[in-house]
Amino acid sequence: MTKRFVSALFASTCFVAISGAWVQAHAAAATVPTVADGIGGVVSGAKGPEAGVWVIAETRDLPTRMIKIVVTDDQGRYLLPELPKAKYQVWVRGYGLLDTKAVAGEPGKNIDIKTMPAPDAKTAAQLYPANYWEAMIRVPAESEFPGTGPKGNGIAPTMKTQQMWLNHLKNGCHQCHQIGDRTTRTLIDNTPEGWAERITKARAPGDQAFGDHGIDFSNDMQNRMTQYGRTRGLAMFADWSKRVAGGELPSEAPPRPQGVERNVVLTSWDWSNGRYDHDNVSTDRHDPTVNANGPIFGVIGYWGFIESIDPKTMKTSEFGYKVTPNKSVEILPPETLPDAFPHNPMMDRNAELWVTDLGHAGAPLPNRAEPPAVLPYCTDPANKFAKYWPQPGKTTNTIVHYDPKTKAIEGVPMCNGMHHLMFNVDRKTLFFSGGGSVDGANVVSWIDIDVWKATKDPQKSVGWCPMVVDTNSTTPNKVGANNEVTITPDRTQWNTTPRAAGSMGGPADGEGGQAQMAAAVKMDPKKDTRVDGHLYGIDADISDGSMWAVKTAPFPTGIVRFHPGTKPPETCKTEFYEPGKLADGKSYEAFNGRGLSVDSKGVAWVAFANGRLGKLDRKKCKVISGPLAIDGQQCPDGWSYYDTPGPKMAGVKTGSADFHYLMWVDLHDTLGLGKDVPIVPGSNSDSLLAFDTKTEKFNIIRVPYPMDFHTRGMDGRIDNPAAGWKGKGVFATYASQPVWHQEGGEDASTGPQLVKFQVRPDPLAY
Repeated sequence: MTKRFVSALFASTCFVAISGAWVQAHAAAATVPTVADGIGGVVSGAKGPEAGVWVIAETRDLPTRMIKIVVTDDQGRYLLPELPKAKYQVWVRGYGLLDTKAVAGEPGKNIDIKTMPAPDAKTAAQLYPANYWEAMIRVPAESEFPGTGPKGNGIAPTMKTQQMWLNHLKNGCHQCHQIGDRTTRTLIDNTPEGWAERITKARAPGDQAFGDHGIDFSNDMQNRMTQYGRTRGLAMFADWSKRVAGGELPSEAPPRPQGVERNVVLTSWDWSNGRYDHDNVSTDRHDPTVNANGPIFGVIGYWGFIESIDPKTMKTSEFGYKVTPNKSVEILPPETLPDAFPHNPMMDRNAELWVTDLGHAGAPLPNRAEPPAVLPYCTDPANKFAKYWPQPGKTTNTIVHYDPKTKAIEGVPMCNGMHHLMFNVDRKTLFFSGGGSVDGANVVSWIDIDVWKATKDPQKSVGWCPMVVDTNSTTPNKVGANNEVTITPDRTQWNTTPRAAGSMGGPADGEGGQAQMAAAVKMDPKKDTRVDGHLYGIDADISDGSMWAVKTAPFPTGIVRFHPGTKPPETCKTEFYEPGKLADGKSYEAFNGRGLSVDSKGVAWVAFANGRLGKLDRKKCKVISGPLAIDGQQCPDGWSYYDTPGPKMAGVKTGSADFHYLMWVDLHDTLGLGKDVPIVPGSNSDSLLAFDTKTEKFNIIRVPYPMDFHTRGMDGRIDNPAAGWKGKGVFATYASQPVWHQEGGEDASTGPQLVKFQVRPDPLAY
């Protein structure tokens, strides 16, 4: 056999093999299952299959608009599963592409879709998430701080560091909406004067999104601009929007979904009737099978409604309630304006709702004339909690308890403010963050719901403790040690950590509050130390029954570990941990923690406003109390930090251009990525960010439509443990306060959606 013949035979054999592989691959690409309750097909463009693009099916034939979204696999194949019988508009969205025209479809009939590339980079960039555009903002350089005022560099002298400026941008703006979405980056007059006019505009009273509070938001924006140093702040935003209008584009493009990101199934429903919805709940955080297949509940704060959607029938409902002067609660007729401010919901083991109501928290509602009353048991020395740490403030809040089965509703008066809430591992003790009163007497508070149901006596049901760290022990307490933490009962012998005014993001954040936090405070190591500050995100540690919460002051932020012990308040124990300091001694590894969740091993995970996920492994702490713990810097070895995905802001050393609100650890694998997965809301990146603790990489679960998915928190539920991925999912809501920012704008037919996130085994699973 000659060499030429052998070569020809090899080439022929190779060609046959390649041809066979090509035919098989393309045959596979064309083969998508046809299922009775699904729509499948192949998405392809001029260069072949389109991998990692979203296929969107939308219908208005059901009681509320429903949207189903999946991602194509590496061969451009897709399968939209579990579609109720209806007529759908099916189309494709993907980075680098134009949105395709919608094609009519229905379950049981597959559709192949052809794409067209975006004609230019500017057109393609219109689909980029907000964080890619926000990264274009020119933040003042570190060398420009502290500010030198109107006659100097225009930066307010109270802005001591670049991180303070960044916090004011991140926390001050993002807590209400995205920065970099189409609405915020687009302006007719891209001058400082144009921006000054923009922030003076206010929604009219009775606005569908947030009622009569439009003028409050306008005033807040103006105050915040002043805190930058008004001239410099306006100039920064004007420079940004002018460059955008002139055609400047983000320096990088977002990646298409990869790996398990292509296994995601999104289902969303319209709810809240175009009004701002703050948060949702679907189940008991400790047992995700509670309320299986039942309604998901949300709260509409500025209007005072509790809403729900039944995922089986897709019917929505809502009701308003009123808190009366004696703190009882009654449901109002549909045509009556509610007198309430529901903020955060939680569900107990019996699928009953518990909601913090902020209507008594220093922000009286327009039609509530009576001042908040001082409850006697808050200061009565006969009450052991009041004797230990009285709560004299007049900002009493109400816990609203609602039973969906009986429609019964009631209120429980509290002595202190509340914000978020979480049940302990015993599933009967409900803990609250935000426990401040007008005098700043911050506490961790709780209610035993079983005692309340049996007695209806708040004094017997409710407790609270100040957060006092044992900093005067001569022998520092270590994790796992048997030496007992003891707190000096004489509160005159406590240090108090300085508290930033406006730590919730109020007007003082850029003024005296941060200057106070930056100032050196002399702390007596012979005294115990009370931690002062507003608590925000809160979670239970199922490994030991303690509660963790974030002190959300910008500088320094920190996290609190609290345990009431066996005989509170005497046995209450607190630990406090701050993120580490950077080399300059003025800045921190992370700032303004908001969300916190604890995994099954007792590791605390924290979402920071500067675009970072933090991890504190308390087991690595060599010291947890004693004099070394007096400033919260006693455990540098326990902290790890991870910048979240997406672009960074130029000249900024840590974090990303994203913003993170609450967060949640998926203890029970309700999403489909495994147990103990920390999930951070990418409130400025249209996403949930699921952190793989083994690879230390984030999976970006993007919500591509409607754009401007700005969520605050989430929870997961298991409806049917035997159904695999189809029997579970994670729920989160669009929670931007100006709801017209999201794609669709002022169109009354669009508004906030509730989104269900599921991860299936592969992109064609059904």
